[in-house]
Amino acid sequence: MEKQDAAAGAQCAEEKVEKEEKEEVAEADGSSQDAEEEEDEESLPHPEILDIFEEGLAQLVQDPLLCDLPIQVTLEEINSQIALEYGQAMTVRVLKADGEVMPIVVVQNATVLDLKKAIRRFMELKQQREGGVKHISWRYVWRTFHLVFQGEKLDDDKMRLKDYGVRNRDEVTFMKRLRKK
Repeated sequence: MEKQDAAAGAQCAEEKVEKEEKEEVAEADGSSQDAEEEEDEESLPHPEILDIFEEGLAQLVQDPLLCDLPIQVTLEEINSQIALEYGQAMTVRVLKADGEVMPIVVVQNATVLDLKKAIRRFMELKQQREGGVKHISWRYVWRTFHLVFQGEKLDDDKMRLKDYGVRNRDEVTFMKRLRKK
């Protein structure tokens, strides 16, 4: 009788091991199917992902802090607006000869060169959105125009705007250089 109980116990243990092995195999098959399903869900076409991203950005731009930004906003514009709200950046209003005012956002300790680069980025984004001129020679622009703040030319690219006295919401004029004869 003990032999029968031992044999029955061994058979029960074997069945239990087989059942566990089957469950492990089934779980492995199930997880691989789950992984395949997740992979299928994650592999959206690029245009669809862009649409989802742009919808999210459009909702983000409705926030009161970011309402000044355009609908086709870039990450750089969002970051600069946030930096502006935290006091880490300032807006320099650049007045062009035609009377247009460009609100340029730069960091607090920006140099004249940083301002020039920000003007370039602002103009390139504006052109992309409006479909204007395709190419601007910035080397030509900076040879023929200069920035002026309260009658003083911002000539030294390495000098900080603060050193010229430029503060938040100050106006810098974009003026044509006069030729020396």
